[in-house]
Amino acid sequence: MPNNSIDAVITDPPYCSGGRSIGAKIQSTTNKYENYPQGRPDFLGDAKDGRSWLMWCNLWIAECFRTLKEGGYFLMFCDWRQLPTATDALQIGGISWRGVIVWNKGLGSRAPHKGYFRHQCEFILWGTKGPCNIQNNGPFPGCYEEHVRQKDKHHIAGKPTALMEELCKVIPYDGIILDPFAGSGTTCVAALKTGHQYIGIEKMPEYCEISNQRLRQITE
Repeated sequence: MPNNSIDAVITDPPYCSGGRSIGAKIQSTTNKYENYPQGRPDFLGDAKDGRSWLMWCNLWIAECFRTLKEGGYFLMFCDWRQLPTATDALQIGGISWRGVIVWNKGLGSRAPHKGYFRHQCEFILWGTKGPCNIQNNGPFPGCYEEHVRQKDKHHIAGKPTALMEELCKVIPYDGIILDPFAGSGTTCVAALKTGHQYIGIEKMPEYCEISNQRLRQITE
């Protein structure tokens, strides 16, 4: 991909935060992340330990940095367990870290045992390549509340389409949005619905087909 050609990266990489031992980490992602399996395909790349995950993030974030235009946005999902490491990875990759956006999933998220606080929020680290350019719209919310609905969830770790649409609205109209971990294509769907161009990269054929089906339904 050419240097300085992308307006924004909006992506949801594997968190690799499920399980502490190697035996727990190499379980299927269905077993790690779904209380009630829905038959969605498992996804790859979720068995790294913390140091390996940091190094791996450095590699792909550096490539995203290369392809981003000056002032381009970088938005990356993570959970509470990987939040400290993810902030390091973003900066090591060259991105100017500018804040953390909260995604409140609501009380329908997985409940821990009594005495615990619910892990009902995930996080979106955001930054830019160099300066953050002043826009005609914004400022944008620092917290979004979007519930996960099974009919809109096409991936084990899928995010709500409505949430991704709100994030895409930050990007100037017709800009190019890159998702290097496209999964079931929700970022691409949201980009298309909000009037943007998109590039989605996904290594699993099962999820590529799901993405193509979703995009075809919109274009038709």
